[in-house]
Amino acid sequence: MTDHLEKLKEISKQCRGDILKMTYVANSGHPGGSMSSIDILVTLYSFANVFPKDPWNENRDRIVISHGHISPGVYSTLAAYGFVNREEVIAGFRHPASIFEGHITRGIPGVEWTTGNLGQGLSAGVGFALAAKYKNKDYHVFVVMSDGESAKGQVQEARRTARKYNLDNLTVMVDYNDIQISGHAHEVMYVDIKSEFEAAGWRVIEIDGHDHEQILSALKIAKNDGQPTAIIAHTTIGKGVDFMEDKPDYHGKPLSKDELEKALQQLGIENDVEKYIELRKKLPVKAHEKVKLSYEININNGVPRIYDKSTDNRSTLGRAIADLATINDNVVAVDCDLKGSVKLDFLDKERPDRIVELGVQEHNAAALAGALSADGIVTFFADFGVFGVDETFNQHRLNAINNTNLKVVVTHCGIDVGEDGKTHHALNYIGAPLAWYGFKVIVPADPNQTDRAVRYVASQYGNYVIAMGRSKLEPIRKEDGKIFFDENYKFEYGKMDVLREGNDGVIYCLGSVVPNVLKAHDILKSKGINFAVINVSCPYDLDENILKKYSNFVVTVEDHNVLNGLGSLIAQKYFELGILPGKFIKLGLSEFPVSGDSKLLFEIYGLSGEKIAETILDKLSCK
Repeated sequence: MTDHLEKLKEISKQCRGDILKMTYVANSGHPGGSMSSIDILVTLYSFANVFPKDPWNENRDRIVISHGHISPGVYSTLAAYGFVNREEVIAGFRHPASIFEGHITRGIPGVEWTTGNLGQGLSAGVGFALAAKYKNKDYHVFVVMSDGESAKGQVQEARRTARKYNLDNLTVMVDYNDIQISGHAHEVMYVDIKSEFEAAGWRVIEIDGHDHEQILSALKIAKNDGQPTAIIAHTTIGKGVDFMEDKPDYHGKPLSKDELEKALQQLGIENDVEKYIELRKKLPVKAHEKVKLSYEININNGVPRIYDKSTDNRSTLGRAIADLATINDNVVAVDCDLKGSVKLDFLDKERPDRIVELGVQEHNAAALAGALSADGIVTFFADFGVFGVDETFNQHRLNAINNTNLKVVVTHCGIDVGEDGKTHHALNYIGAPLAWYGFKVIVPADPNQTDRAVRYVASQYGNYVIAMGRSKLEPIRKEDGKIFFDENYKFEYGKMDVLREGNDGVIYCLGSVVPNVLKAHDILKSKGINFAVINVSCPYDLDENILKKYSNFVVTVEDHNVLNGLGSLIAQKYFELGILPGKFIKLGLSEFPVSGDSKLLFEIYGLSGEKIAETILDKLSCK
């Protein structure tokens, strides 16, 4: 034991030197916090069941570093244990050609989760711990986080979740150095971290975060005590270099040349930074290759259902999720106190062990669901559009960065939520996810297409949004009365459905307004005007051949923000194709709509069948 402790002390000293060197060479970074956390990191990676030569071994313990700005500490630790190359870390830190970015990145051996937005790491850790339970695995999850981020509400949401699900496979280590950018943490925003963990039902252990023996002892207790445990490790920022200790200035500032020389002398470490500076000069000016983790999806999609009567898309959504979960043990849904509205009540009745009920805490739910999906569980995060898209924008942005496998399924989109009014009309279910690079959006037209879309996304690795309204819809039918999306229909991402043919113009539409557009088509046809109707269920991936074929008089209809939805995407694509339609009309929402029955709102805002036809007739008369 004594030899092991001495070895840990030696590794910590070397890592402190590496932290100072890499931040100096990069002329940026966070050395102070990295040095307060380094004894925790060095001890944790020696204690945890991790495999430097096989870093993604399924049975490994998961280590989540929530305060990702201490990347110098993480990278130096990983290098010390053989996960990564030490010279590449010190020379390449924060260089565009290097994977060792300013904040830690999922996919670097030994790094489970990309962090940087503080307050989300504990939610991710809860997601990983839940994944272990669902997979019947006994790996442990460790989350290292800062005291400053403990002021965030999402942290408290995650604490409550861990207690609710009795995550005895989860341990949190808080680096309590009492320093953040603006000064001492207790002065910036006081948080009684110990009491808040205890109030949430956690066991709390307090230790000296620079005493390797105390850290090891606390880890042993926490791993085997049968409950979620928080280790509050009291530390000092800049520990090991006297002029850096307890100084907020060194939170995010590298040392000067003279300071570096002095600091390395104190640590008894050779100053060889010139070697790394020369290595850095040889790095190419290019972006490094993407570091992404994924896994193969193995899922039974079951037998699609056919709906021949009026049904709301959300019911077919819930029914399809329940179908999938009853025949696949790797399907889970996350709910925020809305299971009756988003129709997860089917799942709750048939597989209650496959629903994670989190109450009104969407931020934690979105981040937790992302981590759960990244660790082998096909995860549906179900919510109202205004909560599941708008409110959780940043959480999904981080999920996108982490290349998760999340299926965000949102109901009550557009103005179909009706009477709830301005605060609940979700008008950016297409526009917002554009900012989450890699997310795909599907807006199904009727219950039958919804069923197929849900089964499709479950079988594909990647992040998807499926958006729909609230009201019941008749199944889309062909002109001869037969069901359009029938038993022979197979959902193909990016395919545009020609619901009606026509030579006088085209109406591109999606989601809740499709029935209104079909009615407009019939009104126009009764007047001898024949417009094609195209269902665009995948607005991000438009079929160029369809757009070229139907381009003389173009109308787009959506119950979405008219500034950044389907109409804008189609207009942009026409511009890219060098096509200028004879006429182009965008119909959508240009303001926050009032409360009222959705049918009345469609009428008021020009989206009813009659109003759509009227607008087109007015434009035709202006020829």
